[in-house]
Amino acid sequence: MREQREAFVAAAGVEGANVRAACRAFGISPTTGYKWLGRAAGGDIEERSRRPRHSPAATPADLEAAVLRVRSEHPTWGGRKIHHALRLRGVVAPQPSTITGILHRHGLIAAEESEKRRPYQRFEKAAPNELWQMDFKGHFALAGGGRCHPLTVVDDHSRYGVVLAACADERRSSVVAALTSAFRRYGLPDRMLMDNGPPWGKDFAHRHTKLTAWLMRLGIEPIHGRPFHPQTQGKNERFNGTLKREVIAGVAFADLAAVQRRFDAWLPLYNHERPHQGIGDVVPACRYRKAERSLPERLPAIVYDADCLVRRVSEGGCISLGNRRLFISFAFVGHPVGLRPTACDGVFEVMFCSYRIGTVDVRVNTHQAPP
Repeated sequence: MREQREAFVAAAGVEGANVRAACRAFGISPTTGYKWLGRAAGGDIEERSRRPRHSPAATPADLEAAVLRVRSEHPTWGGRKIHHALRLRGVVAPQPSTITGILHRHGLIAAEESEKRRPYQRFEKAAPNELWQMDFKGHFALAGGGRCHPLTVVDDHSRYGVVLAACADERRSSVVAALTSAFRRYGLPDRMLMDNGPPWGKDFAHRHTKLTAWLMRLGIEPIHGRPFHPQTQGKNERFNGTLKREVIAGVAFADLAAVQRRFDAWLPLYNHERPHQGIGDVVPACRYRKAERSLPERLPAIVYDADCLVRRVSEGGCISLGNRRLFISFAFVGHPVGLRPTACDGVFEVMFCSYRIGTVDVRVNTHQAPP
């Protein structure tokens, strides 16, 4: 570039030279040409830095250091979360875009990570405890042997984590123990969303297990996501992703107790300190409150309306109706179900507690689960 400037000045700086013609010949604008000629006349042909000598709007060094401290404490947090975390600490925080620029300058954000951040449409329940989302995050090996199966439950409205348990397996007993503790602490939700795998569903066609039967006894409606469609439980999936990045990744845990200690230390931070972009960058605790219904000391008796025929489900998962045996489900073995007549003769709705679990057609000895 220096050679080009010198050649241009030599050609256009002679007396009587056509400056504009020289500019066209060298492929530069007249403004640039006259600027170069002016500098050459003053003895300065070097290119000057465009960086301003003074930056009155630059982020103060102490504030930039505060940004970097939060980032070092939470290596996965970006500009938005750091902005709100600083505000919670009483700091007049820079804008999220400024914080992002600071992180870029210090080489703390990879370009490919920026490309992943895309806005997407969200749906949520109107109030806390209308719906809890439940899932097992992918299990991982323990250094001392065995595997950890993290059970996670998130409130749909607030994103508040109500369960984070390091389980040794994915059996019903492990889930019941973790949920019982959560129900005692937070109360009972109206509904719980889960996928179709065990222990809460055998498959898409047979959606009830002893676990979902227990939930219905408590007045909690179990619902299932569409098969092969994890977006249905997107809030739980996002929680699991954050859990992996901030707690599990790169750590070798000796045993389940070590995992649970780390879970117990992190969950209050997630609920009370970590701003969540999906809820306007407030913390989940700002939007959560305990449920009005509490866990009963004893399961309530199952009572049906007078228009229902009541039959007990046998060990084989069947009921007797007249001289027929109709299969219902192994999930309700030992419990009474209610048969409510429909407008179609011989077809009954099958009720368990207050929930419709399918229909039976005594004309063809069939039972169908609800769609």
